[in-house]
Amino acid sequence: MKKYDIILIGTGQATGTILPGLLDAGKRIAVIERDRVGGSCVNWGCTPTKTLVASARAARMVQRAGEFGIETGPGVTDFSRVMERVNSIRNEASTGFQKWLEEVTDFYPFSGSFVDEHTVKAGDELIQAETIIIHTGAAARIPQLPGIESVPWLDNKRILDLTELPDHLLVIGGSYIGLEFGQAFRRFGSRVTVFEHGERLIFREDPDISTLAKELLADEGVEFHLKSEILSLSSGDESIVLHYKQGESEKTVEGSHLLVAAGRAPAVTGLNLGAAGVETDDKGYIRVDDYGRTAQKHIYALGDVNGRGAFTHTSVNDGQVFLDHYLRGGGRKISDRVPVYAMYIDPPLARVGLNRRAAEHRGLEYLTAEMPMSSVSRAKEKSETGGIMQVLTEAGSSTILGATLFGTGADEVIALLALAMQAGIPYTKLQETVIPHPTVAELVPFLFNSLAEPE
Repeated sequence: MKKYDIILIGTGQATGTILPGLLDAGKRIAVIERDRVGGSCVNWGCTPTKTLVASARAARMVQRAGEFGIETGPGVTDFSRVMERVNSIRNEASTGFQKWLEEVTDFYPFSGSFVDEHTVKAGDELIQAETIIIHTGAAARIPQLPGIESVPWLDNKRILDLTELPDHLLVIGGSYIGLEFGQAFRRFGSRVTVFEHGERLIFREDPDISTLAKELLADEGVEFHLKSEILSLSSGDESIVLHYKQGESEKTVEGSHLLVAAGRAPAVTGLNLGAAGVETDDKGYIRVDDYGRTAQKHIYALGDVNGRGAFTHTSVNDGQVFLDHYLRGGGRKISDRVPVYAMYIDPPLARVGLNRRAAEHRGLEYLTAEMPMSSVSRAKEKSETGGIMQVLTEAGSSTILGATLFGTGADEVIALLALAMQAGIPYTKLQETVIPHPTVAELVPFLFNSLAEPE
């Protein structure tokens, strides 16, 4: 039986963060991966979807060319070329990653499952290690809907295998995955209908942000059915039939394709965690402490599988915390990071820290200020004035509690505020900061000038 210092099960985005440090420390490492190397981000998440979004933005700019004084012919989407570009970029990233792993580790292209707390079965082989890292990520959560097994539904993985543009894409779920794909396919020319069980989209955001997102997407032709309950799914004549209830009315709509985007679930199936004494919570996420350790202190769980974050950057940060703890016995903690994320509809939506809803839930006293993107020169120059910028500060101090930026450049500008919050920089120092003109970021310091109590 082969023995290692470390066994890594899964190859999500913490992998590239932790391996160089472990290899420099002379650790013997085995890596187990049953699917494509790189996890969700490289293969089915960030890399391909943002590539797709970039093509969709190009299509939209062709449609809007007249606004800029540019005359073009009718824009026609060559969907096969769009997907060729998407697959070229993600395949290159994944295959390059795997080649590197095969060079620097013992790579096992199989499923991994625990035999005991130090032994893992990789394919038909048993291997052991002093330290084991679970990094298997998350997968699409499939709701138990009557008839779903009878239709060829898509998730965020399967939709990337399409070779023809959907005529009418039905989307179940009005949050990140559903809205990003929905807008992109609408821009390519598909009819898109989104069904959301809740009363508004992206429910974790403040209601005014949800409303604004709906208005911006509806202006592009995306159709929405909020407060809708899916009753059943069935196959029609070359179509998918979705039967739903809205209020007291029952309705039916037919589409050519169905995307299920109803959340994510931890990818723990087949790991046999019980054999290793690894505990999970009521949602199936692996319980970890502030260093990523499970109930078995030599077994770590990093990334989406631990439920402490659902993004590539939180996975990477988990890896940084692990390295600091494992190699140096340092004090970095998962709980020390300030939550920050972006949603890549166009314009993007980004948030760091708290919004009004979260601050009120915690019973905090706060001041808030906002500015419409229509007041930002850079947005005007780009004719992208949809959206808003909002900030929250602690009442009676200069501490920044959070910010929501929804508009052109928001995904980049949010880093300015994330840095300030992580470093504990008061907003008054931002007000003293000189930022180049014309940029979206230059308005952030002035945004704090209008702080006031919430209405």
